[in-house]
Amino acid sequence: MPQVLEFKLPDLGEGLTEAEIVRWLVEVGDVVAIDQPVVEVETAKAMVEVPCPYGGVVTARFGEEGAELPVGAPLLTVAVGSTAGELSADGAAEAESSGNVLVGYGTGAPAARRRRVRPEAVSGAGSVTVPAAEPAPRADAGTVPAAVPGEEPGPVAVISPLVRKLARQHDLDLRQLTGSGRDGLILRSDVESAIRAAASGTAEPAPVSAVPASSPASVAPSVARAVVGERIPLRGVRGAVADKLARSRREIPDATCWVDADATELMAARAAMNASGGPAAGPKVSVLALLARICTAALARFPELNSTVDLDAREIVRLPDVHLGFAAQTERGLVVPVVRNAQDRNAESIGAEIGRLTEAARTGKLTPADLSGGTFTLNNYGVFGVDGSTPIINHPEAAMLGVGRIVAKPWVHQGELAVRQVVQLSLTFDHRVCDGGTAGGFLRYVADCVEQPALLLRTL
Repeated sequence: MPQVLEFKLPDLGEGLTEAEIVRWLVEVGDVVAIDQPVVEVETAKAMVEVPCPYGGVVTARFGEEGAELPVGAPLLTVAVGSTAGELSADGAAEAESSGNVLVGYGTGAPAARRRRVRPEAVSGAGSVTVPAAEPAPRADAGTVPAAVPGEEPGPVAVISPLVRKLARQHDLDLRQLTGSGRDGLILRSDVESAIRAAASGTAEPAPVSAVPASSPASVAPSVARAVVGERIPLRGVRGAVADKLARSRREIPDATCWVDADATELMAARAAMNASGGPAAGPKVSVLALLARICTAALARFPELNSTVDLDAREIVRLPDVHLGFAAQTERGLVVPVVRNAQDRNAESIGAEIGRLTEAARTGKLTPADLSGGTFTLNNYGVFGVDGSTPIINHPEAAMLGVGRIVAKPWVHQGELAVRQVVQLSLTFDHRVCDGGTAGGFLRYVADCVEQPALLLRTL
């Protein structure tokens, strides 16, 4: 008999506990090779194509597109064999698996389960259509009957174990909910809407025949949505941003200081740098790259701002390396890619890495590692045509430098009124790691380097 192996959603890194299925890349009956991507998922950090460590024929998929699965939940099962034609009722296949691993799972000791695979039809080309294998009973997964007192159990259109757990915690009868997913699939947002509606009492009473008396918490989420307007689930990148910003406001006593700076000399220095390379030179140095280089120099002088707070130990942890994040707006929302070891890079190197990460963000190819581990963030909101802002610190960092638009303004230069290129700089900092004198010193140094770029060379 062929061996049927179950591939579970792996730990995709950085403590992620769940992912949403965006797009299946294989169908039941497809032949997959070792390490072939089989599904595209969205985590709270990035879009990721997940490769399967087994080679063979896909016999079952778990989860529709749009469903959220926790790490460790089954993704699919594979009848192991070199080709589909080798799978027969009386033939056995040797287990094929990859030596490569993602975080949290390996192929050295897979969770294997033997099942009988009965090919329905084999074409002249040797392909085989394999019926979806019936998954073994699980406590929290699959479309399984929901017990209701006094009634026969019936099927519930639920795949996500998280949805079932949430419903149990709030005594919700899933059989009474109308799913908003494909083919009536009940999503977490449906359960959350039902919980909110029950708590606020906004839902209209359901007919007695539809909701048993033993299930008073059961409500129809569509009624609540119709009353209060459109509901947009906070999940994926948007949900992660919401959680991080709320935690930052909740935990960090932040303060903001700002200053206007004459960026005329900085713009002239950038133009000279880009003109000196000639046509064969590499990518042009951006203003963001120059500001990033100034930030690394400022953090070397004011290391208090490249730190984090360990609440449990009641300690300030000063970090040895500068992993510089920069805010980037994409179609999927705001992301903060990280330039690692920025303190060891010059402006050209920082600019090249910013360009690489920006392109990856634009195409949705950023990895969780690209979006994690930052120690200080540079936020150029000037690209939106605004002058100033009081940014929220990117928790658990200690500070963020905001940069407004660079615009021509009247300015007193060398004792006379002139038109100069002026920018507003703002620093939001964690008041636990330093006082205003340190924050002001950092911001003044940054402004001085913007006004006199040669100062940066003298202080390195």
